[in-house]
Amino acid sequence: MAAVIEHKSYARVGLLGNPSDVYFGNTISFSLGNFWASVRLEPSIDLVIVPHPSHDLVQFNSISHLVNRLQNEGYYGGVRLLMAIIKIFHNYCKESNITLHDGNFTLSYDTNIPRQTGLSGSSAIVSAALSCLLDFYKVRHLIKVEVRPNLVLNAEKELGIVAGLQDRVAQVYGGVVYMDFGKNHMDELGHGIYTPMDVDLLPSLYLIYAENPSDSGKVHSTVRQRWLDGDKFIRSTIEEVANIAVEGRKALLEKDYNKLAALMNHNFDLRRRMFGDNALGAMNIEMVEIARKVGAASKFTGSGGAVVVFCPDGTSQVKQLEDACHKAGFTFQPIKVMPSFLNETDLQTLKSK
Repeated sequence: MAAVIEHKSYARVGLLGNPSDVYFGNTISFSLGNFWASVRLEPSIDLVIVPHPSHDLVQFNSISHLVNRLQNEGYYGGVRLLMAIIKIFHNYCKESNITLHDGNFTLSYDTNIPRQTGLSGSSAIVSAALSCLLDFYKVRHLIKVEVRPNLVLNAEKELGIVAGLQDRVAQVYGGVVYMDFGKNHMDELGHGIYTPMDVDLLPSLYLIYAENPSDSGKVHSTVRQRWLDGDKFIRSTIEEVANIAVEGRKALLEKDYNKLAALMNHNFDLRRRMFGDNALGAMNIEMVEIARKVGAASKFTGSGGAVVVFCPDGTSQVKQLEDACHKAGFTFQPIKVMPSFLNETDLQTLKSK
């Protein structure tokens, strides 16, 4: 029997450029060490997906317990995510003439990523599961790193989850990654050009999030359709958002943190202009404005529910912000950036073209 395999995949923060990743733009994202999902694969006689004791609850104390649960958490846990990535992985290997052995396994998961905070909790589960499958079937060297975010995204699309590649790239690569999703790359390669950056280029950053946030998946709806319809305002604004990541990369490389602060604020302002306050939600806007009131730079980490903050004035400003967050009932914590996750085998697939 092969050994038990376990992998973690971390939450992610979209630092600059989002939401241009689904519009052939550019982004900078990093892997957030504060939260993660873990998946455990154990060889077994049958193929078994184990429901999580709290995230895949099917037994309730009462009808009101069930209804409250659905109102707060929704209908979906992680089992469907695990099933979807197994299917996508299997089909990809079949299409790519990659032979898989006949062994079976039991798959289980756990996660501490807060729900609906725009920190990519679903894709973290899928990404960790994909890593387990790569090792169980010993095919890590046969599936290029650049392709893996597509597999994670396809598993989520299978379930009707609306998303882009940015989050999955950050979770597959780890560390800080500059991403170019230019249409030429996407059409020719099927993926973007992903450039890892030194994590030490980032200044100290902070996270604000709400314990009961609004759904992070609803804000893309009208903007996406308007973009597809060729709306000039949306098209030009998305282009401006994408350019923020290009400028941000330069600012980080030069350690020009005043420029970084200005870009973070501008990124949010452009997003707000496109989506409107109703789509963004009052609570999400309040988190950004709490940071701005003390002079800090802030923007969404993703589609809302959590905010990434930079305090250019240092310790006293951080303390002011922490106090303001606690007073408003938001959680505030320093951000831990995870380094790259790629091992020697992964790096070899990047070198082979």
